[in-house]
Amino acid sequence: MSISARGLVLIFSPIAIVLATSISSAQGWGRRYLPEPGSNNPPTAELTTARWRFATNGAIGHAGWSHNYPAAEYHLNEFVGNSTRIDVEPESYQLFDLGSDEIFDHPFTYVSEPGEMELTPQQAENLREYMLRGGFLLIDDFDGQWQLSNFQSQMRNVFPERGYDAMTIEEPIFDLVFGLEDLRATADYNPGREPVFFGFQNDAGHVVSVACFNNDLANFWDRIDVGSYPLKPSADAFRMGVNFIVYAMTH
Repeated sequence: MSISARGLVLIFSPIAIVLATSISSAQGWGRRYLPEPGSNNPPTAELTTARWRFATNGAIGHAGWSHNYPAAEYHLNEFVGNSTRIDVEPESYQLFDLGSDEIFDHPFTYVSEPGEMELTPQQAENLREYMLRGGFLLIDDFDGQWQLSNFQSQMRNVFPERGYDAMTIEEPIFDLVFGLEDLRATADYNPGREPVFFGFQNDAGHVVSVACFNNDLANFWDRIDVGSYPLKPSADAFRMGVNFIVYAMTH
C-alpha cells in the first residue's frame, strides 16, 4: 500500500517557515566541501535519490549527465528532509550507470542534459523497464530545439508507442505538497525561452516522468548556498522537487 502524500508532510510547520529554514540551512553549506562526481556510499534511509550516467553523443563534452552533481542532490535532500516526514539525509544520493540493474532499487531518479543522450540498447531497455515498473524519472537541464529533438528521438526509440505531453499548472503533481502560482518562476533565469514541462503517463494514468524543457531546476538546487538566484525562483525549484519526490513515493 502506498503512503499518502499528506502523511509525508510536516503538518506542524507552516510552509513559509519550512522554506526559510531549509533554504537558510542550505545557504550555509559550501559546495566546495562536496565530493567530486563518482560513487557515493549513502547512509541508510527511506529515500536515496538516484542519478544516471548514460552513453552520450559528445555534444556537451560527454559530461552533461554530471552537471550540478552532487551539490544539487545534497541540497534537495536537505530540503526534503526539512519539509516532509521522509527519512532522508543530505548525503542520501547515489550515481548509477543506466545499464545497471541497480537502478530498479530507487523510486526517484534525476537525469541531466538529455540533449546529449545516445543510449545503448541495454540502457534503452533499462529506461523503459524502469518507467513501466513505476519508477519516477525527472529529466532536466535542456533547452533549444536541437536538444529537444535529440531527447524526443531517444525516447521514441524507448517508447515507440507513446510519448510525452505538455503539462499545465492544473496537473495534481504541481500542487501535491507545495502549491505553485504558475510554472514560470524560473523563466527569467534559464538559457531557454518559456519553460515547458512534459509529462509521461503509464497505463494506470500515473505520471512516471517529467521532462523540464527550457529549464534547469538543478542549477537552483545546486547554487542555493551561493545566492546565484533570487529567492522566489529558487523556492519554486525546491517546491517542485519536493512535489516530484513525494509523488514518486506515493503513486
